[in-house]
Amino acid sequence: MATLDSPVQQDSRRTRIIAIIQALFVTTLWSSSFIIIKFGLGEIPPITYAALRYAFGSLILVILIVGQKEMRSELRNRSKRWWSALVFYGIIYIAITQGTQFLGLLYLPAITFSLILNMTPLLVLLLAIPWIGEKPSRLEFGLVIFGIIGVILYFFPLDFAGVSILGLVIAFVSLFANAMSSIVGRAVNRRRDTSPLIITGIMMSVGSVFLLAFSLMIEPLTPLSPVSWLNILWLAFVNTALAFTLWSRSQRVLRAIDMTLINSTMMPQIVILSIIFLGEFPEYLDWIGIAILVFSVTVVQYIQTKRTNNSQ
Repeated sequence: MATLDSPVQQDSRRTRIIAIIQALFVTTLWSSSFIIIKFGLGEIPPITYAALRYAFGSLILVILIVGQKEMRSELRNRSKRWWSALVFYGIIYIAITQGTQFLGLLYLPAITFSLILNMTPLLVLLLAIPWIGEKPSRLEFGLVIFGIIGVILYFFPLDFAGVSILGLVIAFVSLFANAMSSIVGRAVNRRRDTSPLIITGIMMSVGSVFLLAFSLMIEPLTPLSPVSWLNILWLAFVNTALAFTLWSRSQRVLRAIDMTLINSTMMPQIVILSIIFLGEFPEYLDWIGIAILVFSVTVVQYIQTKRTNNSQ
């Protein structure tokens, strides 16, 4: 005979479902960022665009941090090494990675740029060998090769006709910076004594300052239309501040493996959104390459996350 769940079990299940919906909603917001950025780049200089997005976004996060007593207490008596790590994290993840993302999307289709950036977990796996002494298993190494095959299929035949070489260079710089920021972020979060919201708010504030300074040096001050300001403010408040806050809340309920699998849905979402809103239609081999890369990255992230959980 079936038994009814207790009120505690029902509340737990409801909380988990809400967390899953929140996390999926966040991935949709982050995926839509590629589309919104592409539309805005017609008028907004790329570095200025990135700087304004993360300046406004970090402002909201800092207000949330300062407004909570528990958050303020976490910031007391932090070492110089801790602050230095967050400054470095902000420079490499926000100033360099996100700055090159906006710049790269100026020259490349959203699907192409997303495909290259989605190689990050595979590159992190290889960089972890010399940096932190983590050796991938044979399965993981095979998945890296499989993922690279997927990228080759996407660009096959390798004549790069109609593809911006400068855009590809910027995309691979963004890929390398993103991989490095993943390693730095892992080191920063390893102690688990600080709220993810605090880490995100501080490093984003630092990175946005560098982006603002750099944009003032290399890009002209351009008057922006109301539509451009709407793009910037939407990215800052919804796709940045709200998204990071919801993601942080979901992390409190869901396992790391759950978050990894949910995050892996971004690439297919970007493809679908790019087809609908940008008219970017992948060809037959492109679809195969995308599927291979998504599979390889998802399995690698699943293995790494499961291994981390088992070691704790």
